[in-house]
Amino acid sequence: MARAPYPDIEALPDELRAFVKRFDPLMNIFHMLAHTGAALPHFMRLGNAILFKGNLDPELREIAILRVGHLLGASYEVHQHNIVARNIGLDEARIAAVEHGEDETVFSELENLTIRFTDEVIASVRANDATWNALSARLDSGQIAELTLAVGFYAMVAVFLENFEVEIEPEGVVEDPMKRPRRAGTTRPT
Repeated sequence: MARAPYPDIEALPDELRAFVKRFDPLMNIFHMLAHTGAALPHFMRLGNAILFKGNLDPELREIAILRVGHLLGASYEVHQHNIVARNIGLDEARIAAVEHGEDETVFSELENLTIRFTDEVIASVRANDATWNALSARLDSGQIAELTLAVGFYAMVAVFLENFEVEIEPEGVVEDPMKRPRRAGTTRPT
């Protein structure tokens, strides 16, 4: 059970209520984030930019996000991004192995560097020079910036999820967290 009640959507200010009602289904994380008021739409814009508009390989991004979730004990984040990882093509062996960290038998050199970078950033804020230099030899500055932003953003998400004890939705409610939300009252094409 969540530590705080989910906000009453009908009691939200008009603009925020209209924004929240666009989501069907309304994932528990976004429902709880409605407590942040005007920050919610901006939070979602940044999250969408990280997930949909970057140049970083989506598999590297999801490996980093899953690693953050495991390192910070964010079961909701891990649950949702396991689904995302499967939907973008990460195989079950890599999804399962992310929890344990680097593994030369499962991950490529670049994937292991991504895990090492994520571990160092979460543990010490700043990756060490050896990791930075190795990653810089494989990714351009924009991709490293996106990776860094993803690690930081999803660390913030994990902190929020765990402090509010946001609950995982029941099976079948959220089939794909990456699907763009539809407006309430509309149907998806079949």
